[in-house]
Amino acid sequence: MSDTVQQIKDRLSIVDVVSQYVKLDRAGTTLRARCPFHAEKTPSFFVSADRGTYHCFGCGEGGDIFTFVEKIEGLDFRGALKVLADKAGVEIVYERGHSTGAGQGSKDERERLFELLETTAIFYTSRLSDDAKQYLRERGITDSTIREFRLGLAGSGWTDASDQLKQKGFTDREIVEAGVGKKGDRGILDKFRNRIMFPIADSAGRVVGFSGRIFGENASPEAPKYLNSPETPLFHKSRILYGFDKAKLSMRKLSCAVLVEGQVDLLLSHQAGWGNTVAVSGTAFTQEHAQLIRRMTDNLVIALDADEAGIKAASRAARAALQGGLNVKVARLPSGMDPADLILKEGPDAWKKAIRESKDIITFLLDVLEEHAKSPDNFRRSVEIAVLPFLSDVSSPIAREQYAREIAARLKVSESAVNEALGKVARVPQSAPTHEAVPRVATQKTDRVKQAYALLLWQRSLEKPAVDVLQFEQELHDATGAEIFKALEQLPEQEKEILRFEGERAHGKSRSLSEDWELLLRQVQGKKRSAELYEKLSKVEEGE
Repeated sequence: MSDTVQQIKDRLSIVDVVSQYVKLDRAGTTLRARCPFHAEKTPSFFVSADRGTYHCFGCGEGGDIFTFVEKIEGLDFRGALKVLADKAGVEIVYERGHSTGAGQGSKDERERLFELLETTAIFYTSRLSDDAKQYLRERGITDSTIREFRLGLAGSGWTDASDQLKQKGFTDREIVEAGVGKKGDRGILDKFRNRIMFPIADSAGRVVGFSGRIFGENASPEAPKYLNSPETPLFHKSRILYGFDKAKLSMRKLSCAVLVEGQVDLLLSHQAGWGNTVAVSGTAFTQEHAQLIRRMTDNLVIALDADEAGIKAASRAARAALQGGLNVKVARLPSGMDPADLILKEGPDAWKKAIRESKDIITFLLDVLEEHAKSPDNFRRSVEIAVLPFLSDVSSPIAREQYAREIAARLKVSESAVNEALGKVARVPQSAPTHEAVPRVATQKTDRVKQAYALLLWQRSLEKPAVDVLQFEQELHDATGAEIFKALEQLPEQEKEILRFEGERAHGKSRSLSEDWELLLRQVQGKKRSAELYEKLSKVEEGE
């Protein structure tokens, strides 16, 4: 695998990778941007093309192309490896043991589960019957979409998939843990039966779970219409969006994501040209979903069913999205239609129009409530109950003021009355993004010794340094003393990389590095003399 990693690094620069997610601006010898991992107004995220690394001085995140993709896509190392290998056109070659069974024994448990789920997806795909294909075609799904999204079929057998997995060497425990089997009185039974299967993938395109739609003459009428994988080590409903792996590039390109409710809605939306569409997988839209989308775009259009339940679901999703920092609009569909119905019955242009004419969530709610209000008083009460909580979630003060003005105009009251009512609304606490502890060197003012060492490290890292590095090393060694210089050289590599960025940021635009160095060196020498004098005075006091 080490060869694969190196091939990827040879073909992809840090700038190639990071610039696909954030806009980079030149800042001296480095590139700078607003950090994609935390909210900030002043850019503190720096990228070094020479070293192939990045670091944020605001939240402390840093690393290379692999750690960047892991963080921004929410993946483990192998997932990031797959994403980058696909970008670089490199085939992943895993190192295996040479003894019998060593290949399997050397894999971690997560990798085994990924292999099991991939094997299951292949099995379901191979079982897709002509009847199932005909049903999908009648729903408007083309053969190419069936292949692209790897739709399959779970038959009526009680143990078909489990038996196949056991033949491939997977254990009962793994089958249950992956969510494709369950324990029965007589052994392991298949979780999915008599269902058309939709594989659900993570950001890297690896299968992590399934959603099954009831199908077939043997299906029980009492069975739920849709059945999703349970929570597993790989599948977390609150963090996974169906179709995200295929939609993320379009989301970045179009600077917008479209949210629908069901798998068929998503498939027809993609067929209609909206490749930036994602769907929730058997759960409500969460702030974690919002954070996943926000890594690709700040804009979300919600297009759920047009019935009362759909409007309520859209409202809940919009609130989670607003609290997650997204700009939210809602596409209003004709009464009684979901996105799949609209596309199938009225065509892709009708779907395009619905998305293009989507309204801000506040305006959408005001329209819906005003249409159904029985009286002005009823409308006012509905706005206080249903709209003001959304207004409290809007992060921009300017946007909040604009919405307050619109609400006041609709209700025919003053803006001050709206703001007074808004002040009484209990605001739902927003989940702050979690960050690793910021390294000490990045949060405290670096002393002169480390500042000088930072300049030295930065110049050391360059192919053509602008100074005599060996001379600088000797001068800093003499100025600090052998013991302190040795301690500097033994700093962890992560802290050294932060210091390289510090040195580059502080001196990248300098007209004379030699003058900067001389000033730092004098300050270091002065600090050393002060320490020596203090030590001598202490000894004199002890002697007295």
